[in-house]
Amino acid sequence: MAFVIPDVIAQDCATRQALERLATKWGVLLIYALLAGPQRHAELRRRLPGITQKVLTETLRGMETDGLVRRRVLKHTAPKHVEYALTELGQTLREPLTAICEWAIQAANVSERPAVTRPAHRAPVS
Repeated sequence: MAFVIPDVIAQDCATRQALERLATKWGVLLIYALLAGPQRHAELRRRLPGITQKVLTETLRGMETDGLVRRRVLKHTAPKHVEYALTELGQTLREPLTAICEWAIQAANVSERPAVTRPAHRAPVS
């Protein structure tokens, strides 16, 4: 099978659409957190310091609409208890995220290697 590079610049490109949905500030981090298994809203907020309740709710709703996350009501009476889990489609992101994590570690190791230093150019002394 030949490797095909999609035209991600085109607005109707499926790859571009997927990148736009996943490349939000919190989207990939939520997927990564949910790879550990189903979690409630409060657990996800603790795991993602800095995310607001509003943004977490909006992001989870968008991911549910995209078919990546399943919302399950555990307790119907107030206060409601709801948990979120990745769908089968969401689980398919495990391998690509692992590849990105491995790439990031390798890239960090490359940047930590000592740089080749060249002698500084000195102006002639008069």
